[in-house]
Amino acid sequence: MKVLVTGAGGQLAHAVAARMQATHQVIALTRKELDLARYLDVMDVVREEQPDAIINGAAYNDVDGAEDDPVAALAVNALGVRALAQAAVATRAIFVHFSTDFVFDGDGDQPYTEQSIPNPQSSYAISKLIGEWFAAEAKHYILRVESLFGGRRRGSSLDRIADAILAGKEVRAFTDRTVTPSYIDDVAEATAVLLALAPPEGVYHCVGSGMGTWMDVATHLAAELNRSSRIIPVQMATVKLKAKRPQFCALSNVKLRSLGIAMPTWQDAVSRYAKARLAGV
Repeated sequence: MKVLVTGAGGQLAHAVAARMQATHQVIALTRKELDLARYLDVMDVVREEQPDAIINGAAYNDVDGAEDDPVAALAVNALGVRALAQAAVATRAIFVHFSTDFVFDGDGDQPYTEQSIPNPQSSYAISKLIGEWFAAEAKHYILRVESLFGGRRRGSSLDRIADAILAGKEVRAFTDRTVTPSYIDDVAEATAVLLALAPPEGVYHCVGSGMGTWMDVATHLAAELNRSSRIIPVQMATVKLKAKRPQFCALSNVKLRSLGIAMPTWQDAVSRYAKARLAGV
């Protein structure tokens, strides 16, 4: 299979491209090599490469920045996805697109399923939901991911918590924001397996198993890193954020598990991540 991966400079797309290279011919393009906001460039590249599958890892991820510049977020997260979807249709390629838990409002108390009704609360979230709609115009797998960590480029919330713990600094962690942390290596593996299985197209939640607050996650991470760290409890209401975040944003991966793709628990994933950090990987 010939696979075109966009956004290959990012942590998730880089990991997915590396995993796919083990079994497929991969063309991995960074934003500099293919800007999704340039519609004609997208169409030209896809027509030239004629991939069997397109995996879109490109995204505008500045959640607060999108409040100031929603056009920039829409250009990549919505219109860029439309361009890829149309190119996929034109070349009969499978389209894999990564979305986010932010499409939900976070007012629930049970993990969101693929049947849960989206209700985005920020410009970023709206742009991602519109992107899902455009992605569905092709033969598609929309993979919602959440609280990603690990990979070559470490810039996630959990990565920053690990940096602070290892540096002996105090850590501030939400006690009232519930998440499902997802190890990038696990997401990349699940993506490869999903393409190989070729199940019915649609939306799948590609996340770790279980849920916990950021306080739970930070405490577990500190223990796995074998470091004593002062973890300060924080509530979301006390932190001023320009864009609203979903407070309860755990996702259910039952649909993915029904295919035989069992995602590890977040605790197991964090433990493996901690071992890699201690080993200097």
